[in-house]
Amino acid sequence: MTTKQFKAESKRLLEMMVNSIYSQREIFLRELISNSSDAIDKIYYKALTDEALSFDKDNYYITVEANKETRTLKISDTGIGMTKEDLENNLGTIAQSGSLAFKSETELKDGHDIIGQFGVGFYSAFMVADVVTVISKALGREEAYKWESKGADGYEIVPIEKDSVGTEIILSIKENTEEDSYDEFLEEYRLQAIIKKYSDFIRYPIKMDVTNSQLKEGSEDEYEEVTEEQTINSMVPIWRKNKSELSDEDYENFYAEKHYGFDKPLKHIHISVDGTVRYNAILFIPENMPFNYYSKEYEKGLELYSNGVLIMDKCADLLPDYFSFVKGMVDSEDLSLNISREILQHDRQLKVIAKNIQKKVKNELKSLLKNDREKYEAFYKSFGTQLKYGVYSEYGAHKELLQDLLMFYSSKEKKMVTLDEYVSRMPEDQKYIYYATGESPERIEKLPQTELVLDKGFEILYFTEDIDEFAAKMLMTYKEKEFKSVSSGDLGIEADEAETNTDEEKQENKDLFEKMKEILADKVKDVRASKRLKSHPVCLSTEGDVTIEMEKVLSAMPDNQNVKADKVLEINVNHDVFESLKAAFDKDEEKVRLYTNLLYNQALLIEGLEIQDPVEFTNDICKVMA
Repeated sequence: MTTKQFKAESKRLLEMMVNSIYSQREIFLRELISNSSDAIDKIYYKALTDEALSFDKDNYYITVEANKETRTLKISDTGIGMTKEDLENNLGTIAQSGSLAFKSETELKDGHDIIGQFGVGFYSAFMVADVVTVISKALGREEAYKWESKGADGYEIVPIEKDSVGTEIILSIKENTEEDSYDEFLEEYRLQAIIKKYSDFIRYPIKMDVTNSQLKEGSEDEYEEVTEEQTINSMVPIWRKNKSELSDEDYENFYAEKHYGFDKPLKHIHISVDGTVRYNAILFIPENMPFNYYSKEYEKGLELYSNGVLIMDKCADLLPDYFSFVKGMVDSEDLSLNISREILQHDRQLKVIAKNIQKKVKNELKSLLKNDREKYEAFYKSFGTQLKYGVYSEYGAHKELLQDLLMFYSSKEKKMVTLDEYVSRMPEDQKYIYYATGESPERIEKLPQTELVLDKGFEILYFTEDIDEFAAKMLMTYKEKEFKSVSSGDLGIEADEAETNTDEEKQENKDLFEKMKEILADKVKDVRASKRLKSHPVCLSTEGDVTIEMEKVLSAMPDNQNVKADKVLEINVNHDVFESLKAAFDKDEEKVRLYTNLLYNQALLIEGLEIQDPVEFTNDICKVMA
């Protein structure tokens, strides 16, 4: 029989395939099993319209057989089979899809789809095999044929004897090289693992001889190896079952089986959509953060299936970064796939699914917040930071979506509260949403800058993470209320009699403040009498967009550009310390310098900022004590 040549474009594609267009060779088995499943689907379709043809599901299955002695791997099915013309057309031209042609000839709309019989995926076999042999007998035909190819050089088709309808694909597995080991594709345990990973939810049984050790009959300690045929795949995916059939335990078991996490999920979301884009999805909101969540090693994404066949372990395009903690899977019959089925085209269907998933996750989180506060706070403890990054990222493009999910510690409630809860109880005369920054609520409570706001009876949100203030700056407002730091130069609080007196003090002590500013030079933008201090002698406030906390965060970054906040040293003119300062100003310029430096360094320490010269600071303290 003369060897036939592949068409030129097909030959080039096959050469690419042999040199591994796929990122993992193991998926060749996924492709071949998927093709076998498609072939059985075709008989199922025909049986729906042909009364002479019955479909007994027990008679339809796929078998996988490995033979180490002959180095062959055989994948067989009881599907519709192929004629000589089918072999010529489907296997002689790469990307010719018998299944797609079959689908276009039928008008069946029963929810089953066919991915693509003997498209490019078939040729992934050449990644692991020197020779690929296909023996097939078509339904309703007496004759059978063998198609065989050693790769890009061409193929042969010859008649052959075959008793039953269906197809056998026999791979002559390559010999090992120094770089690659192909023996794994003849190992029983490895084949089982690949089938479970990629083809567990194929609708038909995938059978394979499995060897196990068991006690010999009549013996207590002597074992023997027993080989028996087993069905490797589970066949019915949980996501295709009715929600009413499933319990929380079923979802938790699925979460554990898929190794989504070692914890139990806080919430599961089961989605079934039968609209313009058909898909099923099961999503999980974990309770605990993965140990590598904020590292480069962490990969976001959902498992992506096409009609029960795993296409991608991590499809990142299905999840926005701010919901990257979500685990789970999506199965759709309507996705457009490229030549390898491994790299998904970013088509309209995928974007529709991703948008729907985003909406579903947001709604479930809002529902959790409303109906199970304890669980939501457990979730927020693990992943609240990610939501805040989502608010800040992409110039605030997602802030409207995420702002109602944010929580911060409240000075009034002594617990986490939402922005909506804060705004709903604001007094009529309160203009701003006030916040204070620090390492912990305990540290923030001691900040001098909070005194005036708390004295007015206004609630303060405590920002304890680096991202908090950046997120607030990006939000700018919530329900038309602007965010305002308690360290801001203007707190927007109406002046009372005491504050009017402070303004008078400022004019009275103008020369003293000018002298202090001169001593501190470029360390501060100004020195002034404070309107916010009650019991503390000194504090720092800021002017402009950059706050002290933001300065600390930016200075810790690798590309530190030396961004500084415009600091103002505020003095409590009603404090005893100020009286000593005034007395020194009248008669001892050196003491004024000493007190000024001490007060400034005190203010730095309160803010958690580094003192430039600790030795000088301690010496100054000693001078005061002497």
